[in-house]
Amino acid sequence: MTVSVCVAEDVPELIKSAAALFVEDGGSRDPFLDTGWPAREGLVYYTGRVQDPDCLCLLAGDGAGHLIGRLLPPDELRPGAVRAQLESMRVAPERRREGVGGELVDAFLTWAGDRGANEVTVSAYARNETALAFYENRGFRPFLVTLSRA
Repeated sequence: MTVSVCVAEDVPELIKSAAALFVEDGGSRDPFLDTGWPAREGLVYYTGRVQDPDCLCLLAGDGAGHLIGRLLPPDELRPGAVRAQLESMRVAPERRREGVGGELVDAFLTWAGDRGANEVTVSAYARNETALAFYENRGFRPFLVTLSRA
């Protein structure tokens, strides 16, 4: 399996993977999520991410998945933190448990570390126990919990 950095020509595949993530994950857990957003707004958004030097967009070969990560701007309240955020990641259901997610995350962590990041964050739905376990197995720990009343 090959993990590659996205270029402009890869944006349609990135949109396809992101759209599937919206439906599979958010669509089943967030009643307010606009699952049609990637189809309507994805071309501009993901093209911008691919072109931004502070972002990393990865595709796993043969439609196996994607990862989007970025460096965050400095936070004046936490001046010692050089922050990176894993913004979006999906592994196709038929490719799970093959190491695809681990390869994507490892590539992102290397990229972030090479840019001086000393803090990397990711968000997952509280009810997505599989995702939470995956990230915890890669060293992520709860830091800030957002409670919602909807």
